[in-house]
Amino acid sequence: MDATDDLLGELKVFAGTWTGTGTGHYPTIADFSYEEEIDFTVMPGKPFLAYRSRTWSPGRERPMHTENGYLRRSGGSVELLVSQPTGFVEIQRGDVADGVLDLTPLSLSRSPDAKPVHEVRRRFIVADDALSYDLWMAHAETPLTHHLTARLQRV
Repeated sequence: MDATDDLLGELKVFAGTWTGTGTGHYPTIADFSYEEEIDFTVMPGKPFLAYRSRTWSPGRERPMHTENGYLRRSGGSVELLVSQPTGFVEIQRGDVADGVLDLTPLSLSRSPDAKPVHEVRRRFIVADDALSYDLWMAHAETPLTHHLTARLQRV
């Protein structure tokens, strides 16, 4: 174990590049599938991982979504800080136990022209070199509803 492992603590299980597929659904849109790559990049000597997620339509025919940020230890908990080119910035906070990271929102801000998203919740699970996640979203008049699920393998 090196000094960076000590700084990352329970976050080190997330470090790496993960690829796989997911599905999405929401009451206001048609169900869809996607391919995804998530990078949790170690920043040597720092107590956080850089985060990047990119999604494409099946076959990577067209890009769909991207977001960037950091996964960091903070005050005995873990925070995920995310910015999206669609005009959103979110701060999620939670705890890691046995490879499960349940996050709840601390802050969600949007630009005046961004879509009316009111809440986002996330859960990441690492087990046996697989990363799975679920995302819930409240948008416009739709209350918090499950939106995305994916399973990715460590590259």
